[in-house]
Amino acid sequence: MKERIILSLGGSLIFSGQDYSINYNLLEQLKQGISKKYKTHKFVIVAGGGPIARKYIQGLEKQRKNKRELSLAGIRATRMNALFLMQFFGKKQANDFLPMSMKEVKDNLSKNDVVICGSLRFEDDSTSDGTAANLANYLNGTFINLTNVPGLYTKDPNKYKDAKLIPKISWRDFKDITKKIKFHAGQHFVLDQKAAERIHKNKTKTYILGSELKNLNNLLNKKSFRGTVINEEH
Repeated sequence: MKERIILSLGGSLIFSGQDYSINYNLLEQLKQGISKKYKTHKFVIVAGGGPIARKYIQGLEKQRKNKRELSLAGIRATRMNALFLMQFFGKKQANDFLPMSMKEVKDNLSKNDVVICGSLRFEDDSTSDGTAANLANYLNGTFINLTNVPGLYTKDPNKYKDAKLIPKISWRDFKDITKKIKFHAGQHFVLDQKAAERIHKNKTKTYILGSELKNLNNLLNKKSFRGTVINEEH
């Protein structure tokens, strides 16, 4: 049986720059990189909403829309990003219709090397990371979160030069960190609160990696990589 990898692809990696242009080079590297592992692996890519979702949410906040409506705007952005990625990968590799449930993801995985989706349904205080964490448990797979920083840091590395990478952390300690952050729709953190709860509850080994895809390739090839491992052992 092929190893199942669930990738949470942050929207901040799908788009780049202040003009939110498509991050073509990274997406092409991702497409080519994982295609080399199709003989031994199957992939699920969960698209994040990123800056597009945050723009939609900010616009609706000015209209004083409620929490559910803000979350739904973010969910729709993840699905639009997923539809784009499905076209980008093409029918020879990826699914040709958008899954709306975990069962549909699983069914598609039986006939595709890679299945792409966005957030699957509305759930309080959750994002695409939470969807990916649920899928990792449902499919008995490995959870890898790809974001715009190389892993979990002691503080925001984009703001503080003395921030240090945390290479290993337990599920419990990571959950305790996320519990200190107040949830809001469209938030931007390496892994959201619901995902932290799920990986702790389900004992899902989780990796946080940045935009340098050589680290993903090294991880898949069981080589040394730069990033953060979340499991029970320090």
